[in-house]
Amino acid sequence: MNDKIKKIINDTFNKKEDFSVEYEKFKKRLDNRKNELAKEYEWIKSKYENKKNELSKEYEKFKEKYEFRVEWRKIIWNKERNAELRKDKKSAWDSVFSATVREILSFPFIWMMLIPAFFLDICMFIYQNTAIRLYKIPLAKRSDYIVFDRSQLAYLNWIQKIDCIYCSYFNWLMQYSVEVAWRTEKYWCPIKHATKKHWTHDWEKHFADYWDSKEFKKVFTNTECYKDKKWD
Repeated sequence: MNDKIKKIINDTFNKKEDFSVEYEKFKKRLDNRKNELAKEYEWIKSKYENKKNELSKEYEKFKEKYEFRVEWRKIIWNKERNAELRKDKKSAWDSVFSATVREILSFPFIWMMLIPAFFLDICMFIYQNTAIRLYKIPLAKRSDYIVFDRSQLAYLNWIQKIDCIYCSYFNWLMQYSVEVAWRTEKYWCPIKHATKKHWTHDWEKHFADYWDSKEFKKVFTNTECYKDKKWD
């Protein structure tokens, strides 16, 4: 009986030693993997910073070339450069009389679209400050999407500037509204489509695959990805 107990004890110690050896090997592999991932992260970070610096330098060159600076979203031009741009300015009357019959006929239909656009803008404000807040989703900043800097160009006449304001407002309002809709879709319908699409959005990477019911249960009404995103 004592021999059997001794044998069991010896076997237990041997297995413990084997487990210890395996654990050390696993720990070593894990540490190596951690180091590899850390190096990879540093490489990606370095690449990102280099690209960021390159783009920053390119932008500075661009500003030097066209002689302007940005202050509180307003473009400040060099006086000489501004005077040079004014030479290419087409008079408002020329814009009116050079318009084709088809363009003139289209104007009422273009401008009447402002009515649903204003209504949509008001609805998006209400929707964001009710539903989106209740879902605890960060609000999409309207100012990040609607920009009117083209109206500051000296080579545009007042008619062209109004047209640019209209285009900027309407098109970027659509982008702003779509972003709000995407955030809502992530909350309520986070399932990737099975059929091919021509376009997708950043939030879809947080969606479950079309056939993955278990993943859907995890991501449905989950707000963790909103917390992880770096908001400006």
